Amino acid sequence: MGVDANKVRLTGENSFLRLGASADAEPTTSNSHWRIVHSPKGPGHVLFTKGELTGHEPRVYSDNIDMARWLQEGVQASMGDQYSGDIPIIEADFWKSGDTLSFWTEYIESRDDHITLTWYDLGEPVMMANLPGEKEGQPHGVYSLLIPAARAQMTVNGVVALGKAHPRPLDDTTAISTCCIALSETWTIPRDHAWASA
Repeated sequence: MGVDANKVRLTGENSFLRLGASADAEPTTSNSHWRIVHSPKGPGHVLFTKGELTGHEPRVYSDNIDMARWLQEGVQASMGDQYSGDIPIIEADFWKSGDTLSFWTEYIESRDDHITLTWYDLGEPVMMANLPGEKEGQPHGVYSLLIPAARAQMTVNGVVALGKAHPRPLDDTTAISTCCIALSETWTIPRDHAWASA
């Protein structure tokens, strides 16, 4: 049995839902939904969202603000992300319904917003395993079970976001989707990296 000697920074889920007019076009809506079981700042949920239903301005919702800031600054930032800076974090409740065979819906409810993210027409799971440094410019390693959705939908206060899910190549032989349920996701980092102490 092999052991990954890198430091575990978090484990949980990080499903994504990116809708667009075509596979080559910029997403009209982009969502990164986290359900974290273990992190240095405890468990919790975060939704990073941006698109036509947010006026193309980034929003962050969470039920653990301390963890959301840690995730924003130390993990999302490593992806060259659009959610950097002092974006207000909106307190919200999170829950889900469905399963990995038919559909999966995440619910996010704040004082002013009721958001649903739904993945359906689900495909065969794919196990992604990237070691730290394997992807240029990314110090983290990521292990994740991806379940691609051929179709997906986002609503904000009953308004349905425009755009569709599209196929997305994962490597030269495997295609997933711009909308995937991502389970059993674990992020690691070399123990001598500056972020390893955070």
